[in-house]
Amino acid sequence: MSDILDRLRRMRAADAPTHGGRVLSYVYDSGLAELDELADAAARLARPLNGLDPTVFPSIAAMERDVIGFTRRMLHGSRSVVGTVTSGGTESCLLAVKTARDLWRTSHADSAGGVRPRLVAPATAHAAFIKAAQLFDLEFDPVPCSPDGTIAATDLIERLGDDVALVVVSAPSYPTGLLDPIAEVAAAASGRGISCHVDACFGGFVLPWWPGLPAWDFRVRGVTSISADVHKFGYAPKGVSVLLQRGRRRHRAQYFATTGWAGYPVVNPTLLGSRSASPLAAAWAIIEHLGDDGYRRLTGSIHRVAHAVRSAVDDIPGLRVIGDPIGPAIALGSDDSVPASERVDPHRLADAMVGHGWKIQPQPGLVQQNGVRIAHSAHLTLTPVIEHQIGEFTRALAAAADEVRGMPAADPWLLLATLRLLGYGPGGRVPGPTAAWRLLRLAGAGSVSADRPMATLMALLEQLPQPVAEALLIELLARMSEPR
Repeated sequence: MSDILDRLRRMRAADAPTHGGRVLSYVYDSGLAELDELADAAARLARPLNGLDPTVFPSIAAMERDVIGFTRRMLHGSRSVVGTVTSGGTESCLLAVKTARDLWRTSHADSAGGVRPRLVAPATAHAAFIKAAQLFDLEFDPVPCSPDGTIAATDLIERLGDDVALVVVSAPSYPTGLLDPIAEVAAAASGRGISCHVDACFGGFVLPWWPGLPAWDFRVRGVTSISADVHKFGYAPKGVSVLLQRGRRRHRAQYFATTGWAGYPVVNPTLLGSRSASPLAAAWAIIEHLGDDGYRRLTGSIHRVAHAVRSAVDDIPGLRVIGDPIGPAIALGSDDSVPASERVDPHRLADAMVGHGWKIQPQPGLVQQNGVRIAHSAHLTLTPVIEHQIGEFTRALAAAADEVRGMPAADPWLLLATLRLLGYGPGGRVPGPTAAWRLLRLAGAGSVSADRPMATLMALLEQLPQPVAEALLIELLARMSEPR
């Protein structure tokens, strides 16, 4: 058996580091080694269990009750707020959308006819809501934001009509770290009888202890559901999230149940049937260990990191923090108020940071329906562990900025021209698997690694027609796991 584990260790050696704060996306390191040990031990104890039926394994219901109860108190929910532990943020968001759609259909049974309900959200809302709209047959209606990602409450409210099943606001938005105008939108939605979901998957276990914020959770009238991921800043292993619903009737609409087959009665609160209890057990143990005081201390650490990073960026010519973020996310962009020779392109910066031992996340720009472009940027997820090495990180940021200052943004004009000649331009065809793979290899993206430069690929993805870019991304990911 040792040779099998040795092989796994060799495979893991190619991964980006998950601890130490060197990767500022995807992973959430508290800096507390005892949390990993506790999570491992709890997950091992629950490994044989199946979350499909808590009547057979009542420890699952007991752990869920505690996790949901803590999350409800954290988000200022009353006893009427109930919920479910899910496999992650995407599943929580999917279930929130499915619930709102079903309730809309029930309330519009006599008048909906063939109307397809809408899901209204800022253009910065998480992609999980685009997925949910596709899966559950809603029209996704993204409301344009300003170039820094700020959404005006009036713009969202103007989109609310009788055909809207759900309006989504973020706390905060992942791309920019901005807090949407939740109170205004939720009040307007409530007055129109429209469900309002707060997507706090990213910030749900940070913002309750973040100083100086307006009410954004269940204190706000009109908020009907909130999602919050325990596997992000709850510091649990993947994948654990909580979806809270205001009221039992709403919560029960989330369920699937049937006695209409020849087997056992099926009752599922989530999209999954059989579910591992190990992530739940790890989350339960960590919440029990940290409690309110522990999360407050860790949030205080993130707050100090955010202040230090923003101060450092203020001292780096040509670079800026986009908007006024709150919580654990910051987006960096080029400061276009200075001459081009002094600007720092965020994607060039992200590539340069790899050479200094840090990985920040490049984000393509987005041209919205009204033609306004949300600038391309570099995303930073800030975790407590970074506080122990904040000086090293900010020095690396300044040094990397010096290396790329004045370099223009990547411009894949030759690749784009070639693709247009091949018929993959605007209004053209969409490549199938074979053609997509050839195009990826032509673009030099036929393989990926944690330290590969991304600026040119990000620019290409932004400028390609969306169906073509998505076909290339699908092919890239699919090829990675195809048996050789």
